[in-house]
Amino acid sequence: MALGGNPVFNGKNFRGAKQAPPVPQNPYGQQFNQAPGRAPSQVMDGHAAWSAQQQNMTNEQLQQMYNQPAAGPADTGRMTYDDVIMKTVACLVVLVLGAGVTLFVAPALSTMLMIVGALGGFVLALVNTFKKQPSPALILAYAGLEGLFLGGLTRILDGMYPGVGLQAVIGTLAVFGVTLVLFKSGKVRATPKMVRFFMIATIGYAVFALINMVMMWTGAVQEPFGLRTSMTIAGIPLGVFIGILAIGLAAFSLIMDFTSIEEGVRAGAPERYSWVAAFGLTVTLVWLYVEIIRLLAILRGDD
Repeated sequence: MALGGNPVFNGKNFRGAKQAPPVPQNPYGQQFNQAPGRAPSQVMDGHAAWSAQQQNMTNEQLQQMYNQPAAGPADTGRMTYDDVIMKTVACLVVLVLGAGVTLFVAPALSTMLMIVGALGGFVLALVNTFKKQPSPALILAYAGLEGLFLGGLTRILDGMYPGVGLQAVIGTLAVFGVTLVLFKSGKVRATPKMVRFFMIATIGYAVFALINMVMMWTGAVQEPFGLRTSMTIAGIPLGVFIGILAIGLAAFSLIMDFTSIEEGVRAGAPERYSWVAAFGLTVTLVWLYVEIIRLLAILRGDD
């Protein structure tokens, strides 16, 4: 598994799930095995019971039973790609509905809901990441709260720079699609060297974001995006370079998410962990969207 990426997939709740649940066995066939404490006569009785059942079946019934296909992942309660896709779509639908609320209510209420969504989404992100068993209700609640936050953010930035909201949606879908194609083709993989670079770059980005936030809160920087727009390199706002780096990190985080999901499916993780996979993808897509719309706003503000 691609360790060092999305903490959702690196937690024990997903890493420890890569074990297929036991396949249901035939109630008569279970008696064929010599279990501790079982007398040979009891084993033979079980065999006799199975033989008697076979004798009561017609040849046609027996042949039909033997010709049935082997149980697939869905039949044995294991996670499949279809499970992950459907649950991810459910999370994104709830997220879009939440965004719709803050996009169309009164401005004052929209701002309040955006703050609630940001704080509540952060709390539920931590809860869902470290929860031992996935909770669909909490995961969907996280998606709804993040929708409130993204809707409010989009409303503010789109009001300042018309069109950036739609452009950010298209950009997010484009990056997701290209990343998925590159992953499926095998051209981009989460190699140990790339993961180490990702970790170093992510820590550096997090330190910069924290410093920038503190300077904005204390009033040391008056620009709307803080150091991102107050500092320039060759006349280009620092936020452009930081934004491109952050989008690249989010895109590579998707690669590591895909890798973790692929390994979970291959290892036969229980079906309920498809909710964890959907949650992890939603977290990364939210991060990607925020970075894209902020970069677009910085570029428009520099016009």
